[in-house]
Amino acid sequence: MTTTQLDTTTALQQLLLRMGDSTLILGHRISEWCGHSPILEEDIAMANVALDLIGQTQFWLGLAAEIEGEGKTADHLAYLRDAVAFRNLLLVEQPNGDYAHTLMRQFLFDAWHHLQLQALEQSSDSRVAEIAAKALKEVSYHLERSSDLLIRLGDGTDESHRRMQEALDNLWAYTGEMFMGDEFDAALAEAGIAPQPESLRDAWMACVKEVMAAATLTLPENPFMHKGGKQGRHTEHLGYILAQMQFLQRAYPGCTW
Repeated sequence: MTTTQLDTTTALQQLLLRMGDSTLILGHRISEWCGHSPILEEDIAMANVALDLIGQTQFWLGLAAEIEGEGKTADHLAYLRDAVAFRNLLLVEQPNGDYAHTLMRQFLFDAWHHLQLQALEQSSDSRVAEIAAKALKEVSYHLERSSDLLIRLGDGTDESHRRMQEALDNLWAYTGEMFMGDEFDAALAEAGIAPQPESLRDAWMACVKEVMAAATLTLPENPFMHKGGKQGRHTEHLGYILAQMQFLQRAYPGCTW
C-alpha cells in the first residue's frame, strides 16, 4: 500500500468516526428527554429523531469497523472506546439544559448536517455516498422540524424569545469547529471523498441567518470558537455521557440480548 493510499484510508476512518460519533452522542443526548419532554407530541418526536441518529450511527461506525479490519463491529466502537478516542463535535455533547437549548443545539447541528450529507452524497466512495443518501432523507425532516420550532419559539412570547436568545448566545461558540479543517479533511477533499469543512460555511450561515431573522433572534458577535472534539479533546460532559451509555457493556463484557 502506498503512502497516499494509507493516508486516504486513515482519513476515511476519521471521517466515519467523526460522523458516527456525532450522531451517536447527539442521539443519546436527545434520548435523555424521553419521558421528560414538555408535551407528549414532543416526547415522541424527540425519541424518533434520536432513533434516526442512532440508526445512522450504525452505518457510519459499522463501515469504520469494517475498514479497521480487526473484527470489530459498530457496537465495539460505540461502547468500548474511551472519551479520548471519540471524534464527535463538541456541540453535540453539550448538556440539554432547558428545551430552548436542546432545540437550538439541534438546529445548529441540523443545518450543518444537512449540507454535509448533501456533499457526501456525491462522494467518490460509493459506500459513503450510499449512507449519506439514506441519512439525508431523515435529516431533511430534522432540519425542517428544528427550524420551524425555533421560529415559533423565538418569535413567540417574551419568555420563549429570551430563552431562545440565551441558548443561541451560549451555544454559538461551539459552531465554528464544524468548519475547521485538518490534514485528514485535506486528504479526503483531494480524493473526492468529502468536502473541505470550510466550503460549507457560507451556505450554513445563509441558512442560519434566514431562520434567525424569522425567529427575531440576534447572532452573537463574539468571534471565539471552541475546537478539539474532532481530534479527541472534549469537554467534561462527554465522560459523563459515556459513563451512562457504556455502563452495561463495561460491567458485563460481551453481554448480548
